[in-house]
Formats: sequence, C-alpha cells, structure tokens
Amino acid sequence: MEENPLALVIEDDPEQQKIFTKAIEMAGYSVETIGDGQEASDRLKEVLPVLIILDLHLPKISGDELLRQIRADDRLASVRVMLATADPLLAETLHDSSDLVLLKPVSFIQLRDLAMRLHA
Repeated sequence: MEENPLALVIEDDPEQQKIFTKAIEMAGYSVETIGDGQEASDRLKEVLPVLIILDLHLPKISGDELLRQIRADDRLASVRVMLATADPLLAETLHDSSDLVLLKPVSFIQLRDLAMRLHA
C-alpha cells in the first residue's frame, strides 16, 4: 500500500492546527503538526515533507526565519510551502519565496482544494 505524502502543519494555534490538519488530510496527505519554530527546524532535519503549511508568527523561531532556513537547504528545495498569516504586509514581503500565501482566516475548503491541487 502506498503511503500518503507527508505534510507538516507548523502552527502554534491549536484551533488553526486542527482546521489545517483536517483539510490537508482530506487532500490526501499524511499530516504531522508542530507548534513552534525550533521544533519545526529540528524536525526538518529528520523528515522530507512534500508540503509545509507555515504560520509566520511562531514561538522560538519565527515563520519567516524558518522559511529562509527551508529555502537555503538544498535537501528541501522541492518542498512546497504555503504561508498562513493574518499579516498582509509580511505576507507580501515573503510572497516570492513561498509557493502560496494564505491570509487568515483561511477557509477549510479553500485550503483543502489548494492542497489537492498541489497533490495532483
């Protein structure tokens, strides 16, 4: 049996984590949730996800710093990164280094459908 591709939901808000996780699972991914930037940075040294949903305001290491780490790592070059933020100005500055920027509140159906498109 083929395993579903791995997606990481890096989000510190438990409610958002639940919504993102369910939407991404429905799009056919196996999901792992991580609640802070340092834990995410450590975990990215061990796994190779195909998709990352990344909140920009995280404890310990910020989402924008984590995005820089991901983009600087050749091993993670093909990983699709969807930014999720309520900060449109910050989102605009990071638009070019991400695959997609989602402004919160993110709709469950919108996220599921976008993830399905990336999965196809």
